[in-house]
Amino acid sequence: MPVRATKRGAERTPLDADADVLICGASFAGLAAARELAGSGARVMVIDRYEIGERQTSACAAPTLWLTNLGLDAAIRQTFGDLVVHTTRSTLRYHLPWTFSTFDYPQLCALLAEQGDFTFDTAKAESITRGETHTVHTDRGDLRAPLVVDALGWRRVLGRDLRIQPPDARLSRGLEVHPAGTGEDLELWIDGRVIRAGYGWSFPAADEVRVGVGSFDPHDHVKQPTVELAAELGRPLDGYQGNWIPHQLRPAVSEDVFFAGDSAGHCLPLTAEGIRTAFYFGLAAGRELRGVVEGRQTRAQALERYGAFSAAHARPYRWLLRMQHLVGPLNDRPPLVDRIMRAVDRQWWIDRFFNRYLAVAPPEYVFSGAAARPAARPLTTA
Repeated sequence: MPVRATKRGAERTPLDADADVLICGASFAGLAAARELAGSGARVMVIDRYEIGERQTSACAAPTLWLTNLGLDAAIRQTFGDLVVHTTRSTLRYHLPWTFSTFDYPQLCALLAEQGDFTFDTAKAESITRGETHTVHTDRGDLRAPLVVDALGWRRVLGRDLRIQPPDARLSRGLEVHPAGTGEDLELWIDGRVIRAGYGWSFPAADEVRVGVGSFDPHDHVKQPTVELAAELGRPLDGYQGNWIPHQLRPAVSEDVFFAGDSAGHCLPLTAEGIRTAFYFGLAAGRELRGVVEGRQTRAQALERYGAFSAAHARPYRWLLRMQHLVGPLNDRPPLVDRIMRAVDRQWWIDRFFNRYLAVAPPEYVFSGAAARPAARPLTTA
């Protein structure tokens, strides 16, 4: 696991500060929200338990258009136009209508942070006292701001509602290793022999290969399946990393606090893809916050607008969750899984499905209502 870089000893001085916007969480959603406030004149503060880019917990892959549109091209490690799917009985290669890329997590976070204009410090957010100006209590002291974002992950630390605890929670779980090595294909295993209610993966990233297993049932452990898949692929068990993954949409606003990313359940069910949705909803939250600090709307109006924006995506989330519920029962019937995966191996169907899937959080949103940014250039899915 990564070594923590949080301040210790004499460096761990008391923290006491006021800001216009306080963003708790310095990964994809939090940094995207901060990005949208650059140039607004607001005093923006970002805190996280870890240094920016320190703690990777996923295979770190996203649609290439999202990375390019955000000006994060330099962090890309490998790009794929095909998805190779293994079932119990066959191996299929789907040609995607858009490409998918693995990336370097520390570098991507550093690049995204450079697009913002904020102060950063390491602190563990523990609770919040709400008011016209909120007070966030951390392990180093109190921080105050009228606008607060919880981008801290599935624990939803700053919310009194919908607190969840594994394994009896709406969570999936994933674990992977990332040994040195190379590979040519983006691969998935939809195979009950790997994991019943979930899937395995192998995501090459230039000089390493990220191999792991995820389970939609939080009661099912994934370490042994990960060990077995890595052994089957001849990959050493180097660099374990993993996390719990929300798989159900949750309210994006609660008691005058904005929630983005995993704290709002923005990770997509079925695929467990949460990076581009964290970017997407982080940008949306940042734009509403900018409207407040620039005097174009009140906090209440921003909360209402952002909450409605997130809730408007409920239908595709429900649809993907229904499909996720079918994975375990289908994996109990390998011949049926094989027939289904072969039946959808039609380019017109693949194009239709994946384009509609990308449209849940489209990469063009980077430029929708955003200030011009010279570092980025617009692309479309065409």
